[in-house]
Amino acid sequence: MEDSLRKDIFKVANLKLKSRLIVGTGKYKSFFETAKAIEASGADMVTVAVRRVNITNKKKPILTDYLKKKIILLPNTAGCFNSKEALRTLRLAREMGGWKLVKLEVLGDRKTLFPNMIETLNSTKILVKEGFKVMVYCSDDPLFAKQLEDYGASAIMPLASPIGSGLGLQNKINISIIVQQSKIPVIVDAGIGTASDATIAMELGCDGVLINTAIAKASKPILMAKAFRDAVISGRNSFLAGRMKKRKYANPSSTFKGLI
Repeated sequence: MEDSLRKDIFKVANLKLKSRLIVGTGKYKSFFETAKAIEASGADMVTVAVRRVNITNKKKPILTDYLKKKIILLPNTAGCFNSKEALRTLRLAREMGGWKLVKLEVLGDRKTLFPNMIETLNSTKILVKEGFKVMVYCSDDPLFAKQLEDYGASAIMPLASPIGSGLGLQNKINISIIVQQSKIPVIVDAGIGTASDATIAMELGCDGVLINTAIAKASKPILMAKAFRDAVISGRNSFLAGRMKKRKYANPSSTFKGLI
């Protein structure tokens, strides 16, 4: 293995991850299907919506009953529309499972599910002061992304397009700027539709991608999970390899010099 690949370590808040693909756990037909998709994806980390986790009825099954290997659970604040709700949810997660590495998302609009960045910034500031390691779902605005980093976020998670839309990366320029200016991991979150979208994100230099709907709502979720696993690896390798420069005109593979 080349040195560049050997040294290419993915770390979030000092936690080393083998896979740069993070997957969600919502929208699947069953826990069995969810577990099979996670296994096929090769992901080390999965997100779980704290507000939808069964913590009262011990007779009902939970996802961890189906997982074959140890998976890092990343509690998130899905469904929270203000800072108060988000803070309460993550404090509950800490009390419930001792989690300090968390994913923050504070939504601002029920139709687009775009993040409320003012509430997100305020929540990040408070959570960091309370000792949380915060991975933050955010808009693709480089200025807000920089503020989140300055506030102590552990990872920046800009949307590619609206959550669950499958539209793919709509603003590659802004994502590129965020990658170039950031000293913490940049993980594209929301709107990825298919494996090639993930490859593009990785080729832009993103540290990882988070996928849920594109896998869960595929006709064959297990196969799609494998496709995303390979796409993320290929995209990262392509980024590390360094693409050729773009040219306005043709440049023949074989030169015209020395022709017979």
